[in-house]
Amino acid sequence: MVNNPYVDKTITIEKSIKEILPLLKAENYDFLVDLHNNIRTLSLKRKLHVRSAAFPKLHVAKWLMVNFKVNVLPDKHIIERYFEAVRPLEVVNDGQRCDFFIAPDPEVDTEATLGVSPKQFVAFAIGAQFATKRLPVHKMVEIIKKIDQPVVLLGGPTDQETALQILEKTTVNVINSCGKFTLRESASVVRQSAVLLTHDTGLMHIASAFGIPTVSVWGNTVPDFGMYPYFPGEAANFSMHGVTGLPCRPCSKIGFQACPKKHFKCMELQDTEAIAADVNQRAISI
Repeated sequence: MVNNPYVDKTITIEKSIKEILPLLKAENYDFLVDLHNNIRTLSLKRKLHVRSAAFPKLHVAKWLMVNFKVNVLPDKHIIERYFEAVRPLEVVNDGQRCDFFIAPDPEVDTEATLGVSPKQFVAFAIGAQFATKRLPVHKMVEIIKKIDQPVVLLGGPTDQETALQILEKTTVNVINSCGKFTLRESASVVRQSAVLLTHDTGLMHIASAFGIPTVSVWGNTVPDFGMYPYFPGEAANFSMHGVTGLPCRPCSKIGFQACPKKHFKCMELQDTEAIAADVNQRAISI
């Protein structure tokens, strides 16, 4: 919400809604839009006694998909489902990409800091919250070796060890920035990239807000859950690579820290040649 001109105030919860309940009541809101739709927000709504609406989380459909591979999920991005929560306010989707705002301070001078000019490099978001959403190091190395432009590795402090392993196996055209930038600084690097190569993670969504061509790689989760890059009316601007035909995929709607089946085929069988070719083709078109 920082630097967003459309947001007047943010109120955060550390542990419990009790912390903020007096402040929320004092604000005298007349409508609550619930985009979490969980037990805590249900409790909050009951205590505030105001009109509210939430979006459909589709728990049963997700459960069927994970446990029986029966797909009854709507062919709809989660952002479009969010609009169900504001329908009573007569708010409609404008068909545009999302916004992500960066103040001047977090802007990164890629030439001075990374040694690469804007739009002359590929950003690679190597992290993800769960291990089953991340390519193994050797698969990432295979892809990087086939990419024609310099590759900037993006990630937080927890991705530094992975980045070092990648550098041990290929130092040609690879620039490690993991742990060196804040999220907004990393977003600035993404905005200046020619293409973003990414797992199913936050920078993937930030890239779509900027309209950056995005090549996404999917492991144990699937785009059918509705959390793929959001490019309304611009389907050609992104791609999704996943291993089809696996009876165990998706094994979760979120992820695990290790493959439950021990084989990790959803990532080990990824076509690195096709992924790299996709990245190179999108970089050329810039």
